[in-house]
Amino acid sequence: MIHVQALPGTPLGCMKINQITEEACREAESYLHAGIDGLIIENMHDIPYSFSVGPEVCASLTAVCAAVRHLCPSLPLGVQILSAANKPALAVALASGLDFIRAEGYIFSHVADEGLLNACAGDLLRYRKKIGAEHVQIFTDIKKKHSSHALTSDMSIEETARAAEFFLSDGLIITGRATGMQADPWELREVAQAVRTPVLIGSGVTYNNVEHYLDSNAMIIGSHFKRDGHWANTVDPERVNRFMDKVHELRK
Repeated sequence: MIHVQALPGTPLGCMKINQITEEACREAESYLHAGIDGLIIENMHDIPYSFSVGPEVCASLTAVCAAVRHLCPSLPLGVQILSAANKPALAVALASGLDFIRAEGYIFSHVADEGLLNACAGDLLRYRKKIGAEHVQIFTDIKKKHSSHALTSDMSIEETARAAEFFLSDGLIITGRATGMQADPWELREVAQAVRTPVLIGSGVTYNNVEHYLDSNAMIIGSHFKRDGHWANTVDPERVNRFMDKVHELRK
């Protein structure tokens, strides 16, 4: 994860676009040198998040994403725009030449910390078709973190995964309850057995527990790669290198 600094118009925004872009590219270079497999760019610092994402956020992220793409021409790159700005994320990915987006609220309704979030799969895939972005894959959170799932408490995570697969998700993301919290390895096994769609781990992977997630198709790692393991800090190259050294050994 590249957590870009707070963007213009957001409560914590205080940096110019060129400064934000330069910092994102520095993080990308750190990850590249460690041999990571791909990157996701996200507006994590735009707290508190809103369902009403302005054009200034999309324009800023397009500039950042295009710069990272120029730096990493062959690396798989994606974008997520908080909160649940999935159509704008598709537009940014198309404009900056990215390969995928991470989408929230793809199926069913749930209560996120920003408010009630309803399913978007039908509209989102039609929008992807409309703008000619069918090559941009959509990886979707199921039982999304930072949310209450009381509305779907009668739906198991396997049933939720099958619903997302039926609605043509390109990849299913399993997380813990919040950013940095460990996903349940049991849920990984259950979901992987229930679907044919790739399954990704979206939070809580660390040097000490990565063995539990080797059966996933990908691991999205943010907090563990930051100084002191906190998402808001800068990337710690030593933590990244140590983790990737272990991963390379496990892959042998």
